[in-house]
Amino acid sequence: MGELLRRGLAIPACPLALTAERRLDERRQRALVRYYAEAGAGGLAVGVHTTQFAIRDPAIGLFEPLLRLVAEELDRADRRGGDPLVRIAGVCGRTGQARGEAELAHDCGYHAALLSLAALGDASEEELIAHVRTVAEVIPLVGFYLQPAVGGRVLPFSFWRRFAEIENVVAIKIAPFNRYQTLDVVRAVVEAGRDDLALYTGNDDNIVIDLLTPFRFETNGKLKERRIVGGLLGHWAVWTRRAVELLDDCHRLSASGADAAVPAEMLRRNVEVTDANAAVFDAANGFAGCIAGIHEVLRRQGLLAGLWCLDPAETLGPGQAHEIDRVCRAYPHLTDDAFVREHLDRWLNG
Repeated sequence: MGELLRRGLAIPACPLALTAERRLDERRQRALVRYYAEAGAGGLAVGVHTTQFAIRDPAIGLFEPLLRLVAEELDRADRRGGDPLVRIAGVCGRTGQARGEAELAHDCGYHAALLSLAALGDASEEELIAHVRTVAEVIPLVGFYLQPAVGGRVLPFSFWRRFAEIENVVAIKIAPFNRYQTLDVVRAVVEAGRDDLALYTGNDDNIVIDLLTPFRFETNGKLKERRIVGGLLGHWAVWTRRAVELLDDCHRLSASGADAAVPAEMLRRNVEVTDANAAVFDAANGFAGCIAGIHEVLRRQGLLAGLWCLDPAETLGPGQAHEIDRVCRAYPHLTDDAFVREHLDRWLNG
């Protein structure tokens, strides 16, 4: 699993398929996993923000059923041969809850846990590191720098430097939507000497440039370079076929050498992807419709029956549907509608 992560994968954050009664739509949930697998995704993240944290509410009780359902479909996909799909489970809450969720993820066959620290907003750095070490005893960890606008907290360089020294940390998802804080994480990993730790972008506002940038820092008197090798993204839960192709393009360009010029077309692509993300994630309304926006794109493609979220108040923001219309017209080359149409019936009924 570590080798696959270091190679660089497109890992969508898995949405939750619901019926109009806001119950799990098992048929469409399975179809979603089949879509991601056949679109070329290298893995899937389940139980994360895009999946909706409310699945953990005892009155809803969908966390374990969803982990097991997705694992069944990933088993099915793996039987086709090729590289196994990397399975990442979201883990959150204070230490007791997080460790319990990590144990469940391990029991369900997940390879790693994406560890959210949002519930520890008042914890000291020492307390955060102790928390991480406790969860890392159970399962390999993917660190998560979540932007404060959607519930994260600022985590300084000193935290990431110590975090990178924890042996069972295998990757970090960098998603502060902030270039300074992105640099903190990469520099911390370089200074820790963790060449085996994979860096993934979650910066939906800067995906392409994150994947094309050679990050170079001096450590112990020597210059050392690292790259962000893949993406673990809610944005890649839609138009996934094109996301996989985009990552492949970035890998080819990165392999051509650190000093190779980045084509202007890729700079334009970065702007296009960011503009599309702003519509899907509802940036104009403070990301209030970010999950509903993902659902709306999947609904238009037929993968979901509606854009329902567990919270009835969680829906598209004002003007968001028109913005999604606009970016679909402006950037048809970013969508994979034809691919979905070709296979949708089989995914729904397979």
